[in-house]
Amino acid sequence: MSTLLWQKPGVTVDAQIQRFLAADDVQLDREFFLYDIGASLAHAQGLQQIGILSADELTAITRELAQLAEDFRAGVFVLDARYEDGHSAIEARLTERLGDAGRKIHTGRSRNDQILVATRLWLKEKLACLGARLREIAGVALARADAEQALPMPGYTHLQRAVVSSAGMWWAGWAEAFIDDAVRARDTLAWIDANPLGTAAGYGVNLPLARDHTTHALGFARLQINPVYAQLSRGKFELAALEALGSVTLDLRRIAWDLSLFTSAEFGFVALPAQYTTGSSIMPNKRNPDVIELMRATHASVAAARTEIEQLLSLPSGYHRDLQASKGAIVHGFGRGLAALDLLPALLANLEWREDRLRAAIDSGMYATDVAVEAAIAGVPFREAYRTAAEQVDNAGQGRTPEGSLAARTSPGAAAELRLDVLRARWQALPE
Repeated sequence: MSTLLWQKPGVTVDAQIQRFLAADDVQLDREFFLYDIGASLAHAQGLQQIGILSADELTAITRELAQLAEDFRAGVFVLDARYEDGHSAIEARLTERLGDAGRKIHTGRSRNDQILVATRLWLKEKLACLGARLREIAGVALARADAEQALPMPGYTHLQRAVVSSAGMWWAGWAEAFIDDAVRARDTLAWIDANPLGTAAGYGVNLPLARDHTTHALGFARLQINPVYAQLSRGKFELAALEALGSVTLDLRRIAWDLSLFTSAEFGFVALPAQYTTGSSIMPNKRNPDVIELMRATHASVAAARTEIEQLLSLPSGYHRDLQASKGAIVHGFGRGLAALDLLPALLANLEWREDRLRAAIDSGMYATDVAVEAAIAGVPFREAYRTAAEQVDNAGQGRTPEGSLAARTSPGAAAELRLDVLRARWQALPE
């Protein structure tokens, strides 16, 4: 490792303590390294504007940062234990190539400032990816809701057969859920889209840093003005991003639960494409729905990441090293969450309903609600109609069909009034 920027003369750095302090910074900073390079370029441009760097020095730094990014992508430059963290690696590389000009890159900055802007840029990209994936998922659900509006299936409450429902209604429910999730991801992205670059360790510096320039150069919607608030937002913004992701993985967990049940031999409503199942290592007769089971487990990782950051935030104002631990949480949470969601569109597009099993599961009692409502329409008080229908459950389906039950379900959003046009308009308004 090169000499530490903060190392004091005459003080020997204890290797064991330093390993504890650095923890897994280097490995995690590989995730943020390219964002740190981009932010370093914007900072260098700002330093040139206020006279800290000459035009020639900026040209040289721009060239070397571009080369460093290329070398990192190609695996020529490896961020490893030679460096304390990603920011130190950037400065070391520039110093090695450019001497004093490279040493100037840290002027007006702190390591906290660097990781704060790098993780902010990373979070923006992850939320944009989340929104795009959700738009795709909702689009699949909408298309299938439209195509399968009339396909009857059992509707359940309390895991018990309740009423006649439809595949169209099931799909439309998920479409609206994922549209709402996409809106939340979009709104969260807009909320965190604030530039913290140039706030140093939370009190600013005695330089007229070109913060408006870096805001524009890095594509932020606005400047995060107050340096104290920049520190207060670290962790809070990460928590908000994980909460947006968590609302998605909660829905993912529930749709995975439906599919876990529907693919079981006891239900047999759904057949998954073969690539989404695995063979048992001991039972030759089985194919296991491992993909949907691991999708079901994904929310646990997101919830754990959210809890980790929430517990970090029991701090007074100002910068604290505790916040270093927020990096691992967001990498783990978004890594697991987005990986699961990447598989979901194709899974939903290719699962197949087993219509014979769906129809066979609709029994006479599932028409009892129709009987009671029809009596209420005819003027019978509903409680009396309810009691009468309950007494005749075994005969409730006489002369009735699933299609007839669905056609009569005309309340807004129900099977005969799905209002897919309204959902489609909301879906089309989402950013692509």
